Amino acid sequence: MNAAYRTELLRRHSPWRTVERLELATLQYVWWYHHQRLHELLGYQPPDECEDTLNSTPRTCEPAIPTLAIT
Repeated sequence: MNAAYRTELLRRHSPWRTVERLELATLQYVWWYHHQRLHELLGYQPPDECEDTLNSTPRTCEPAIPTLAIT
């Protein structure tokens, strides 16, 4: 996210007149990034929609890495 933040917000809209304006723009950018920006790795969904989908899908309790048997 840091690279996107620098490219999409800081470089495009600089210089900033006050720290407060930069802080407000940062808050707006973070909200947009999580609620509206489409992410390729998430199937072109915003992160909050993807999270809602994951939370509504039943999951199994299987470990990602199988445990090794001790002999």
